[in-house]
Amino acid sequence: MNSQMNDSQRINITNEVTTQYKINEIFESIQGEGAFTGVPSIFIRVQGCPVGCPWCDTKHTWDIPPETEQSASQVLLKSSDSDTWFRATAEQLLNILREEGYTAKHIILTGGEPCLYNLVPLTSLLIENDYSVQIETSGTFALKTHPDTWVTVSPKINMKGGYEVRRELLEQADEIKHPIAMEKHIEELDELLAGKALKSSCLIYLQPISQQQRATELAVKTCIERNWRLSLQTHKFIGIE
Repeated sequence: MNSQMNDSQRINITNEVTTQYKINEIFESIQGEGAFTGVPSIFIRVQGCPVGCPWCDTKHTWDIPPETEQSASQVLLKSSDSDTWFRATAEQLLNILREEGYTAKHIILTGGEPCLYNLVPLTSLLIENDYSVQIETSGTFALKTHPDTWVTVSPKINMKGGYEVRRELLEQADEIKHPIAMEKHIEELDELLAGKALKSSCLIYLQPISQQQRATELAVKTCIERNWRLSLQTHKFIGIE
């Protein structure tokens, strides 16, 4: 862990492993990245992430300010990104999905960092109610989820938070989605995956950071050479959330 981070900057991980979840937003859209691109999905975005990716487009989910806690109804009505959040149990979240009238049957748990939480109660309840569930994680915290959850690891290497990508997360991954901008990022991924016993079915995606032309060209070239897959942030191209 990065010794430069003081206690006030760190999220209390022990206290976060609970059956009560802190939620930044819930919305229905189309998955724009990775293996489920194009699939109608309900996104449940958790609050809290200490990893510190410089290119993160959801930095408003990093901290959990007590003063920005609101009711579920208030948070669900917000129309722009903010650090407001609400508490909910798995049962309460399932009720919200029903009350909102969402029709998608694929759930994406994203953040923030979902693995700060014990996801077994939530993922189990959703799967029991005929949803498919996908988690998007940095791979830096232990995975606690229903065994049928689709695990997407977007490994965050050498981030300012000082957390290491965990071997067991890579080996549990159904999909590894790696953001790249330069050759260095390919080399880091090669080093990270060396000696790991990935699932034979694990899909590896490269995703150009911010859709930069140089990054996109590098991703395309490498995917062809390695027989990997290209992930584009389709939702940004077509202007949806």
